Amino acid sequence: QVQLVESGGGLAQPGGSLRLSCAASGFTFSFYAMSWYRQAPGKERELVAAIASAGDSTNYADSVKGRFTISRDNAKNTVYLQMNSLKPEDTAVYYCKAVHSWIATINYWGQGTQVTVSS
Repeated sequence: QVQLVESGGGLAQPGGSLRLSCAASGFTFSFYAMSWYRQAPGKERELVAAIASAGDSTNYADSVKGRFTISRDNAKNTVYLQMNSLKPEDTAVYYCKAVHSWIATINYWGQGTQVTVSS
């Protein structure tokens, strides 16, 4: 059974930090590129950051460059999103997604974790 379980969300103050984790099971994690998406109320889901299966390539949305860092530990089947210098506009539900490196139609989503940035 495929599972992607996000954790680490919560309430942070502007300028603060949070670290999201996404634990994967039920598939060969090292075969999949991983990414984080977010969806704010009334807005479309958007890509935040992505990392290649080997962890040797990353990309970020312009809105989070220099503040967020995506990383992965293939031994632990986990992808992370370190979020620093948080802003109120980062408030959203954050989802992780796994996409097979060779067959992009094979992909999985987590259930999401809420991040709220507010003073």
